[in-house]
Amino acid sequence: MKTILDEIVAQKRKEVKEKQQVTSIEDFRNSENFILPVISAKASILDESKSGIIAEFKRKSPSKGFINKDANVKDIVTGYETYGASVVSVLTDKEFFGGSFEDLQQAKEVLNIPILRKDFIVDEYQVYETKAIGADLMLLIAECLTKDEVYNLAKTAKEIGLEVLLELHSEDQLDKVNDFIDLIGINNRNLKTFEVDIEKSKQILKQLPQDLIKVAESGISDPKTVKELRKTGFQAFLIGENFMKNENPVEAFQEFTKQSK
Repeated sequence: MKTILDEIVAQKRKEVKEKQQVTSIEDFRNSENFILPVISAKASILDESKSGIIAEFKRKSPSKGFINKDANVKDIVTGYETYGASVVSVLTDKEFFGGSFEDLQQAKEVLNIPILRKDFIVDEYQVYETKAIGADLMLLIAECLTKDEVYNLAKTAKEIGLEVLLELHSEDQLDKVNDFIDLIGINNRNLKTFEVDIEKSKQILKQLPQDLIKVAESGISDPKTVKELRKTGFQAFLIGENFMKNENPVEAFQEFTKQSK
């Protein structure tokens, strides 16, 4: 049976083919952002003056529809940085998440902290595109990539200066971790059913390489959960919907951060 993830990946492959007709990798290499140095997400997460939270700008989700359709990118991400976000994550998938390159580029104009491009990267073309639109960090989702694909995409990212966050969903994806990965995310949400289970993160954490930054992702809505996960060894927490569904995401972020220390 086809899952949401299957649909998204099929759509991505179609989009890449269409984009390749218009913009080449060489065009990306010649873009303004391509020559800029990236800001290290690893360094920002390890900076103890910050919260360890990767705060996400997200308009929509496949399971819930629009969360905050007309949110102002610059206002929200500036607030995230002001109140201690270590990294800002921006959704760039349009079809399923209502995101855009423009959202990421607007964030880039006002931020001094790293930006994670949150999307479904399935082709080398998108790696170059990620750097060209101004991101510092790229997400790879183990669930929709083979071991070789993860290796090749991460290697390309490192060659052009990007950092890489590899997202895992289960123990059987641990063999996809390689030397080009900087951060490991464990997604508490099952991408096939969209159910959330925090305990799963704790189990997988014990089996991860010591030297990689560990990120807990999805379904975190209580500051106590951050405290609990931090004690078990997580250094970063990717949270988006919990703030974005609020009328004032910045206030929600400020309050959450205060309580999660």
